[in-house]
Amino acid sequence: MLHQILFRDTWSPSASQGDFHAWNPAAGEALPERFPVSRRDDLERLLKASAGAAVELRNAPPERLAAFLDDYASRLDADASAISELASRETGLPVTPRLKDVELVRTTNQLRQAAAAARDGSWAMPTIDSKLNIRSHLAAIGPVWCIGPNNFPLAYNGICGGDFAAAIAAGNPVIAKAHPCHPATTALIARHALAASQAAGLPAGTVQLFFQCSPEDGLWMAADPRLGAIGFTGGRHSGLAFKAAADAVGKPVYVEMSSINPVVILPGALAERFDDIVGQFCTSCLMAAGQFCTNPGLVILPAGEAGERFITAVRDKFAAASAGTLLSTGVRDSLVAGIQKLLAAGAELLVGGNAEPGPRFAFQNTLLRINGAQFLAKPEAFQTEVFGAASLMVVAESIAETANIVARLDGNLTGSIYWSQQGTDDLACATISAALRPRVGRLLHDKMPTGVAVSAAMNHGGPFPATGHPGFTAVGFPATIRRFAALHCYDACRETTLPSPLRDRNPDGKLLRLIDGTWTTIDVGHP
Repeated sequence: MLHQILFRDTWSPSASQGDFHAWNPAAGEALPERFPVSRRDDLERLLKASAGAAVELRNAPPERLAAFLDDYASRLDADASAISELASRETGLPVTPRLKDVELVRTTNQLRQAAAAARDGSWAMPTIDSKLNIRSHLAAIGPVWCIGPNNFPLAYNGICGGDFAAAIAAGNPVIAKAHPCHPATTALIARHALAASQAAGLPAGTVQLFFQCSPEDGLWMAADPRLGAIGFTGGRHSGLAFKAAADAVGKPVYVEMSSINPVVILPGALAERFDDIVGQFCTSCLMAAGQFCTNPGLVILPAGEAGERFITAVRDKFAAASAGTLLSTGVRDSLVAGIQKLLAAGAELLVGGNAEPGPRFAFQNTLLRINGAQFLAKPEAFQTEVFGAASLMVVAESIAETANIVARLDGNLTGSIYWSQQGTDDLACATISAALRPRVGRLLHDKMPTGVAVSAAMNHGGPFPATGHPGFTAVGFPATIRRFAALHCYDACRETTLPSPLRDRNPDGKLLRLIDGTWTTIDVGHP
């Protein structure tokens, strides 16, 4: 039986042009449930319903949006075991601690932070020029299409992840597309979204879901004028295709794509904390089979005895560690292609480089090396993203060569520098930081990049091609909400026609003020 799509407020048969199934990557077995590949007819009716919901949502009070997000989070928490077990079956990621204790907690935390931001209202940045009677604020942009990645079935899922939470907090309906690696998990979560939406009294069509469509129909949808914006997390090929389609019609599209997350290790740091840095790097690179967009894929080391010892220690740990389970055969094929490209460019294979035998989707932990001159001769080839437990060591002859290597890097989500705590690397760190800062969204000192805290100060973004725009973040409220908003300006408009955040007084003549995140009337008599 073919699974139905979520259309308006009901599960509805799909106008499908085929179907697909997910896999259990830990066993290498196909899972039984079938999911539709939607035709354009499905996309058309989802867009129409979402556009209608957007009109109604313009008048929805922020408290209603917040109540939905809070209730949704509570429903997911209450069903944590079933959600985590199903996600584990579809992804091979462990129920504990990864899914139930970490990722689901992060997911519901994001939803609650979005609810708090919706209530507070400061994300909209209301600005009033009383002298000229010009007022502006950020407001809902319209239906948002949320497309999540394969590696986070919960925290980045199109139906409950950070993009979803941000779009709803801004007052937009969402059309979510499930990832083919975890469609059943997404469908289960969507049932909680629907229940919470109905309980909050949100318009039908506020939350909708489909599972797959053809690439051609996806690009058609990306360019549709009824769509307000797109939030995408995934590979560079698909991300650039969505960006081109949306850019052609002037539509905001926020794409998080590839990143090799360079780590520069300076001599003083190796002298002081050798074992600690080796351990941190191996933990970061091998965690979850390296399937993170913040995985440290490029390490720049000083030439000499300490750098060689570091490479040897890492090689030995990679060889001794068990290979993790990959999300799909597509990830495995991409790993093979990426490593072959690095080898063809001249990299030396130190360990790994092959798929693991047996039905499980797995690939050996892989380490490669080159020198600084090789990198500078072929910087594009040696910045190939290898999504998995693999990393390229670059041995630089001097700080000047290290700075030249950093200056040739593409845009990345993160960049890390390990340097001496005794002051011996201060000048070198300043030189490297100056070259690295404009090339990364988040600069780290003495820390690996894999952890991404859900903090108001976080930037999970960066220069192209890590993302499509260097001024926005996919993580951290309230900033992440502003991606899915338009700047609305009111010039000499009458008081009664203004949105509440831009009014001086309400219709009863009472002053409005933002107090503890709530717009409150203050009775000061008649004007």
